[in-house]
Amino acid sequence: MQEEFGQELFRQVLFSFEGKAEKLIPVLHRVQDSYGYLPEEAISPIATFLDITAGQVYSVASFYDEFRLTPLGRKRVTVCRGTACHIRGAPQILEKIEQLCEIRDGETRDDLEYTLESVACIGCCALAPCIKINRDVHADMTLEKVRELFSAPDEGNRDD
Repeated sequence: MQEEFGQELFRQVLFSFEGKAEKLIPVLHRVQDSYGYLPEEAISPIATFLDITAGQVYSVASFYDEFRLTPLGRKRVTVCRGTACHIRGAPQILEKIEQLCEIRDGETRDDLEYTLESVACIGCCALAPCIKINRDVHADMTLEKVRELFSAPDEGNRDD
């Protein structure tokens, strides 16, 4: 299976690269662009292709925040924790999203529906507090708006 994955990976992704160690970061970018993350099955074929160890691949992939070793959820929820958002309730908004989505900051749900992360700023300070779901910004967030966005249709009017 590992060998099959390696052949497929080479055919789809690695064919345009020279097999040199200094190409590791561009290779990781290309693999992640193709799969949405760096699958465990890709590490060994990448290492073999670049003539480095799997440990070296893991070392680089885990060092840089831009690389993911686990898949993202279909809905990537980003909560701004910048100053304006923080002052206007971002910590409570994050807590409510964690509760409703049943995950913690930095996690992806097992069903891959949501990935939740907080960031220093998403650049929408005038709209604070705000969140992004994938590329859509939701402004002037309140706990009620969070409930509307993340509650199942039959639980939309709960008083919790």
